[in-house]
Amino acid sequence: MSRKQRIETRIQETLAPLYLDVVDESYMHAVPPDSESHFKLLVVSETFADVSLVERHRRLNELLADEFSQGLHALTMHTWTPEEWQAKGGVPDSPPCQGGSRNADA
Repeated sequence: MSRKQRIETRIQETLAPLYLDVVDESYMHAVPPDSESHFKLLVVSETFADVSLVERHRRLNELLADEFSQGLHALTMHTWTPEEWQAKGGVPDSPPCQGGSRNADA
């Protein structure tokens, strides 16, 4: 099972999202092919109602702690209630990579 599939399964089972989008953005970074190290999540769930943004992110970080210990490096998180999702109008674009390890020698 790929890291993307494990992330999707864990989130589905724990948060029962109305909408879930897990995007592997590793190709946008200075990492070896197929590293599965950088992901963007859009999780729309009723469980986020009355929960601060920081707490929403903490929940996902805790939920995916074993993935971080096995090579997951970066996680962009959009954690919205259904009402917030509707107000925002969809999935946001990711910013371009700032170079990371490519600029290490600069």
